Amino acid sequence: MFWIIALIILGLFLLVVEFFMIPGITIAGIGGFLLIIYAVISAYTQYGTVFGHITLLFTALASVATLVISLRARTWKRVTLENSIDSKAVVDLDNTIHPGDEGVTISRLAPAGKAQINGLVVEVTTLGELVNPNTPVEVIKVESSKIIVKPK
Repeated sequence: MFWIIALIILGLFLLVVEFFMIPGITIAGIGGFLLIIYAVISAYTQYGTVFGHITLLFTALASVATLVISLRARTWKRVTLENSIDSKAVVDLDNTIHPGDEGVTISRLAPAGKAQINGLVVEVTTLGELVNPNTPVEVIKVESSKIIVKPK
């Protein structure tokens, strides 16, 4: 009797892992279903019809309870990371770099690379030509996060 309950609990645990932590159909989900089915069938064959029905009812109620507990927000707050990222990946360059500004390439522009313009090291793009390092460049166009340059 202990093994039947243990198999059902292990099967439910594997199903929770499958549904919420491992995407797709994996061994955890298939194994969980097979363990639960094996436990219910074992209850019918070893202990008879009445105990099999009780086991089936218990398994259905435990499945619903596990699903309800798993879907509660407080359950996952204990497990999830709650740090928030409030930094920006792209610096607003509209006020610091303007068309006509000059700079020097730091890396090879093929066609993108790094350049130092107005004391800032920024990612720049050319219009298709390759530019070697330490080459003077001039800013042609500045979009929100994209700087287009040409060699001088």
